[in-house]
Amino acid sequence: MIKSVFAATAALSMSAGAALAGPYVNVEANASWAGDDYTGATTDFHIGYEGAIGETGASYYVQGGPAIVAADGAENSTRISGKAGVGVPVSDAVGLYGELSFLTAEDETFDDLGVGGKLGVKWNF
Repeated sequence: MIKSVFAATAALSMSAGAALAGPYVNVEANASWAGDDYTGATTDFHIGYEGAIGETGASYYVQGGPAIVAADGAENSTRISGKAGVGVPVSDAVGLYGELSFLTAEDETFDDLGVGGKLGVKWNF
């Protein structure tokens, strides 16, 4: 169940333009269903930092903090999660992005770490 919630975690929007450097707070809830059966939600409470990579228009972000995992019918658990990503403009209308993320095991250890990755293309029109 957790892997399906974790896999459904959405990437932060990556802009093709340069990002302003600085810290931020990101609270994000991701819920999952199997058909019409609600299976649970994970809510991240992250502190992060984002900035530009040189003068190219590329940007990066890193964020992490506690994650509350609320599986349907089970007791909530607190884990640690984080994400890191990069966005690279290809043109004024097209950008590429990638993200790596993690979620610790139920006992908050890194022994059984859940890891995910995303690659994407964003077209602006």
